[in-house]
Amino acid sequence: LSVTCLPAVLSLMPMRYRQGAPVSRARWTERLAAWIIRRRRRLLWGGGALTLLLAFLVPRNELNDRWVDYFARGIEFRTDSEFVMEHLTGIYLMEYSLDSGEPSGIGKPEYLSAVESFRRWYEKQPEVVQVSAYSEIAMRLNMHLHGDDPAAYRVPETRELGAQYHLLYTMSLPMGQDLNNRVDLDVSSTRFTVTLGNLSTVELRSLAARADAWLRANAPGIHAIPASPSVMFAHVSERNLRQMVRGTVLALALITVALAVALRSVTFGLVSIIPNLVPAVIGLGIWAIWRGEIGLSLSTVTTMTLGIVVDDTVHFLSRYLRGRRVRGLDGEAAVRYAFDTVGPAMFATSMILVAGFLVLALSAYRLNGWMGQLAAVTILAALVADFFLLPPFLLKVEEWKARRTQA
Repeated sequence: LSVTCLPAVLSLMPMRYRQGAPVSRARWTERLAAWIIRRRRRLLWGGGALTLLLAFLVPRNELNDRWVDYFARGIEFRTDSEFVMEHLTGIYLMEYSLDSGEPSGIGKPEYLSAVESFRRWYEKQPEVVQVSAYSEIAMRLNMHLHGDDPAAYRVPETRELGAQYHLLYTMSLPMGQDLNNRVDLDVSSTRFTVTLGNLSTVELRSLAARADAWLRANAPGIHAIPASPSVMFAHVSERNLRQMVRGTVLALALITVALAVALRSVTFGLVSIIPNLVPAVIGLGIWAIWRGEIGLSLSTVTTMTLGIVVDDTVHFLSRYLRGRRVRGLDGEAAVRYAFDTVGPAMFATSMILVAGFLVLALSAYRLNGWMGQLAAVTILAALVADFFLLPPFLLKVEEWKARRTQA
């Protein structure tokens, strides 16, 4: 539409053209270009040092999600969830299917002892609110059938006794109730439920890893992986970030190759990496200082904004090279030419995009709000990099090329 419909509409619209408008429009870009050229060494080394500093801060961003905190305070869901966690129980679960390894094997004393030890270990963890395991039922039955003697609160001594307890308990339940929600049909596995407080995804993954290590060390015959929506999304966010990093690197490599072909210069294709990569580094570095946490939505921002960032790079480099190749300008004059021809457009589009993403920052749903904030910071950083870092670097490249030619 930009290259077909828009020109046709512009040709038909009655628009007046004021003489001298381009000169007045470009005054600020001329002054900015002159200022940057005079201070190009300070800007190059200062901007490079600042970028490196922010790059060192990027790893301080912790991959984390806390689902209740996605909603702003005052939202009914968050208010109710916090009340439940404070006064009733936790809202996050970790579910295990603990397999005994054979049909009707849940009555084995060694199996019940391992399940009970696992339950007691979980209850000692500070993140846990409650643990529900079949071993509790077997131990309670053993105590009740021994005259409610507290000393008999232990697992049945034999497998046959455990099987009889299970049959007795199942038959004593009211009509319509059974243990199918805790025991599978061939009585080989039991359900193990852990209720948790308001954990972040980092804390949840850490707890799951500790539990897996305990099972491998203390119950090698029972290996189980926790499953629940909370566990699933805890790993989804981590995996999503890793894949997004790989995708961004691949996209950056393909963009560099495409620009090298389009600009007919391997050198300037490699130069384009700087204005394309620096905005993401600056944005994530600032985010590390501001919030320090990257969630599911923020892991997509770098890839999402890369296509927007590339536009400014293409505009500036193409105009710069046009000034050098077609108009025969030197480096400084080509920088002025690029600022004069595309500077106002780059500034206008960047500010419009920043304003558009900042609308998302007003959202009460933090996934949208944080994504809008980081995207706006990244796009603004791209404009700063294209205006204040790319021109000094281009002039530095011209100096290197001149020295090589003289040598």
